Amino acid sequence: MSGQDPELLRRLLRAKDRMDAASDEEWPVPRLAKVSGVSEAHFARSFKEAFGLPPHRYLLTRRIERAAALLRDTELSITEIAFQTGWNSLGTFGRTFRDVTGESPGELRARASAAPNQLDRVPACVLRAAHRPDLNIAVSEKRRLDADDRRDASNQKEVL
Repeated sequence: MSGQDPELLRRLLRAKDRMDAASDEEWPVPRLAKVSGVSEAHFARSFKEAFGLPPHRYLLTRRIERAAALLRDTELSITEIAFQTGWNSLGTFGRTFRDVTGESPGELRARASAAPNQLDRVPACVLRAAHRPDLNIAVSEKRRLDADDRRDASNQKEVL
């Protein structure tokens, strides 16, 4: 965390803890700012400075982490997992999951079930950190970059 005021950091951590505890709920900036007791603009700016991600992206990371764990560790349907982790649409869940992780929920589940479970002795905190999605750029920006890469690749094939 940054060199921010300790009282502000406590307030930001309060909002972060609420998101962690109920990542399936909607957490718009006005609600988070109210939990923190600061203005909306100050909250959004300070949260990103303290934790390195905007609040929405942080929440998205937590939802993807939770969904991936449920896919690996339960027999719940993908639809049930989508709704349990805060998505209102199975399509949005699947598209976002693929954009963030590089594989569909079904592909992750199949890969996890095909691999022998040798992770029993690894601490849970280490596993969570290893499986944490990297959302340094927005999902929409990632989609645009992927589309640009595909377009460039097809243009190169045409030239050859």
